[in-house]
Amino acid sequence: MSDGWLPEPADALFGDGAEAHESYEVLTVDVPPGSWTEALTVARDRLGCTFFDWLSAVDEPGAGFRVCAHVVALGPVRRLLLRTTVPHDAPVLATAVEVYAGAAWHERETHEMFGVRFEGHPGLEPLLLPEGFEGHPLRKDFVLAARVAKAWPGAKEPGEPAAGADHGGPRRRQMLPPGVPDPNEWGPLKGTLPAAPARGAARAAGADRPRRT
Repeated sequence: MSDGWLPEPADALFGDGAEAHESYEVLTVDVPPGSWTEALTVARDRLGCTFFDWLSAVDEPGAGFRVCAHVVALGPVRRLLLRTTVPHDAPVLATAVEVYAGAAWHERETHEMFGVRFEGHPGLEPLLLPEGFEGHPLRKDFVLAARVAKAWPGAKEPGEPAAGADHGGPRRRQMLPPGVPDPNEWGPLKGTLPAAPARGAARAAGADRPRRT
């Protein structure tokens, strides 16, 4: 791996376990969770990355939540993406607020959307979701309940007739997007729908019914 514009090897600057690679003019450094705030301090004090841009996370199935912070040195402009990964069953990371005050808002959003808890944060109150909302909607296992009641637009290709229409060709298999359960197994219609092939036949039979305009 390339250490890019770093003055020293990544593990010498950021500690054991740090790895760096550069692409599209962004230097990415991965560090262990225990070195997170120390790595951010090194970025600010030794590399001149005084501009805090954003912090967020990505849900990586089988690996954990990858927390990312993008910081920038302004003279000359050099962009650094610091990343670390916390496990799904214990998504806890030290807050970056003491290093970059601007991280406070971003950590609240990441906590709300992914469930990552930032220890030492002055207040992880809800930020974007309505009061009483349950769950973390950017997790890969979050159930998209609205899709149970309304068909996924990806069930047909652009230009393809609506489901049940007679277009003279083979019917495309109905699909569910990732994270969406079968409406006969979850939701208000659970256990009340016929088997999937029969539901498809019922839709085809209803294609000739008059439609309201």
